Amino acid sequence: MKLNQVHSVRATRNQDVYELSSNITDITGASYDTIYMSRPDDPYGLNPSVRKWLQENPDATIEPYVPPTSEQIRASMPPLTARQLRLGLLDGGISPSEVSAAIGAMPAGAIKDRARIEWEYAATFDRAHHLIGTICVVLGLSEEQIDTMWRDAASL
Repeated sequence: MKLNQVHSVRATRNQDVYELSSNITDITGASYDTIYMSRPDDPYGLNPSVRKWLQENPDATIEPYVPPTSEQIRASMPPLTARQLRLGLLDGGISPSEVSAAIGAMPAGAIKDRARIEWEYAATFDRAHHLIGTICVVLGLSEEQIDTMWRDAASL
């Protein structure tokens, strides 16, 4: 493996761990741009070359770590099966019938119809899906409460 070029270096939340946007040549001889995580004590793969490059380029700009936004965190949460979502809601004190009633209370129209179809027939649910946000508001739940319930339900 060969480090051909470093496009950018970004700090991570862990001290001395960097995310590099770089061009590499892999063991098959293919060259391409990729993201590489460099850890200080990793003696394998490209890391020795990356660490050497960092030492030889002390004036290289290292972009500061920027924590992910709440929206980015929610978008990266794993999808839940319908079973996990319903059990998670139940564990959070919300029955499936309450969700059905909340959807039933929505104004008639395509949005309500779509919500009912999603609730009744979707096999999986994404945390960032608009139905989740809509139901949160109707049920009076905060985004943080849903995040907690989502994390708990992911292990069911």
